Amino acid sequence: MINITKNQDNYLALLFLRLGISITLFYAAISAFLNPTSWIGFIPVWTGSIIDGNTFLHIHSIFNIFLGFWLLSNKKVFYPSIIVFLLTLFIILFNLGALDILFRDIAILFSSIALAILAYKDK
Repeated sequence: MINITKNQDNYLALLFLRLGISITLFYAAISAFLNPTSWIGFIPVWTGSIIDGNTFLHIHSIFNIFLGFWLLSNKKVFYPSIIVFLLTLFIILFNLGALDILFRDIAILFSSIALAILAYKDK
């Protein structure tokens, strides 16, 4: 039997949370670049008066990639975790009518806040 210490346990939990959230961010960003029509409908209508939907989608995708790499860097993980939490919260709130699709985002929401709590002491 493998004996894992509490420090190794915490490290593995943080690693898997960071990997899971980062992979999700990368997937969404790459998919939005490759197939923007599948993602454009999730952008709130009111943003159209501020910025073009495709431009917003590209900026958001680049930001997702940035956040994913920040999480993978394991540097000041508390901050990108909070940002991911807030972004995911807004995505859910602005798309409540699509919960049959977005229900998975609830797991990302809670994973990001769990990561923030675990990473808080290292902020």
